[in-house]
Amino acid sequence: MDKNFLRNNDLGLLLLRLTVGGLMLFHGVHKLIYGVSAIEGMLAGMGLPGFIAYFSLAAELLASVLIVLGAWTRVASVVMVGNMAVAILMAHLSVIFSVDPMTGGWAIELPMLYLLGAAVLCFTGGGKYAVTKGHVTD
Repeated sequence: MDKNFLRNNDLGLLLLRLTVGGLMLFHGVHKLIYGVSAIEGMLAGMGLPGFIAYFSLAAELLASVLIVLGAWTRVASVVMVGNMAVAILMAHLSVIFSVDPMTGGWAIELPMLYLLGAAVLCFTGGGKYAVTKGHVTD
């Protein structure tokens, strides 16, 4: 085995893409199957139009697939960062400075993991094992 196998940044980026995009894809598929009515309700409560909820569905489906594939990774990651920022502000703002009493973890650690993982991909791109690589928008 190559001694640099464990120092492979491109393999690390592939794993990050599969993790961030693959796990977020579950949320997108759930919204596709069961709808976005819960998000529409939150938006209505804020005086915003319900159709905005479909942007979340599109972001969680399309951006996730693009990230997994490594196709336009930076652009898809920007979309995911935006989606997660809005999700945190809409659904988790009241607990943003809280600790979960059951686990001791930050109350918004899961959405922040998605947001920060996608933010890393904004800076790095998809790596060598991506469909689009070596481009400004990879």
